[in-house]
Amino acid sequence: MPEVFMPRLSDTMQEGTITQWTKQVGDRVEKGDILAEIETDKAVMELEAYDSGVLEKIL
Repeated sequence: MPEVFMPRLSDTMQEGTITQWTKQVGDRVEKGDILAEIETDKAVMELEAYDSGVLEKIL
């Protein structure tokens, strides 16, 4: 699976926090699956997988 980076939710976003992982290392991931929830000072967003594969590690 390709590397997944935290998306920038707005032009003013400086940082975000992953509040919950919905997948675990070793899980099969399909395109469109929710990987995690990201929280910023303005919003909470679900991070979707943009490709299918297996989650190898969480840093």
